[in-house]
Amino acid sequence: MFSIYILTYNEEIDIAACIESALLSDDIIVIDSFSSDRTIEIVRHYPVQIVQHTFETHGKQRTWMLQEVPAKHEWVYILEADERMTPELFKECCEAIKNQNYIGYYVAEQVIFMNHWIKHSTQYPRYQMRLFRKEKVWFSDYGHTEREVCEGPTNFLKETYPHYTCSKGLSRWIEKHNRYSTDEAAETLRQLEAGKVNWKDLLFGPTEVSRRRALKDVSLRLPFRPLVRFFYMYFLLGGFLDGQAGLAWCTLQAFYEYLILIKVWEMKNMPLPQLDAVGKPFQ
Repeated sequence: MFSIYILTYNEEIDIAACIESALLSDDIIVIDSFSSDRTIEIVRHYPVQIVQHTFETHGKQRTWMLQEVPAKHEWVYILEADERMTPELFKECCEAIKNQNYIGYYVAEQVIFMNHWIKHSTQYPRYQMRLFRKEKVWFSDYGHTEREVCEGPTNFLKETYPHYTCSKGLSRWIEKHNRYSTDEAAETLRQLEAGKVNWKDLLFGPTEVSRRRALKDVSLRLPFRPLVRFFYMYFLLGGFLDGQAGLAWCTLQAFYEYLILIKVWEMKNMPLPQLDAVGKPFQ
């Protein structure tokens, strides 16, 4: 058996279905970032532990959770509120943790958008670190999201998890990605100034994760990135095969890329606020 952490912030739409999918485990811990909607009220209807902690970044929230919130089992699984555990995935997880050769497992997501599985333009199978030994994996920040730091060998599971990426509506998606684009712009500047492309991983990387991350570093340096991303996702990856949902998805991703570019320009060209003697902006 393994414990399941669920991360939440204003998840009243998704949280009930998420918890119900996770009840296969006998230890569920909800880490909430002080939601202002009915999230906690809904969570209290289920036999789960609730811990609230102020959100700083995705990486810091996960690391704090792993360091400060005890779990019943040695192995843990991280579940986002708009994701679901499936019986098939749970069964494979239970088998995987018996293997002492690995400290963690990547699991592929199935992006569900407009009630459709976006199989092609999401680079499926796209893996995320989800199942691991609690003392062997940590998280650092990267752009708006996080990257895992693994203290040992890892492997990949065959089963996938559904990710309802726009379950709260398009307005919430745009609002969230507007925030994300600020962090991504800062990370883009950092990578362009200090980072470099790992061509070996790009061409011969041993896993999907290493190849995808090298491709990300290449994409930061491409001209006309929004158009390139749309062409890559819709035509080269076959997003057109996902129908109307695929077209909408690829368009939104290109728009997100454009937001990042605009904010990179702002960070490079907009004047910094003038501060007074005590370090506060002039009124």
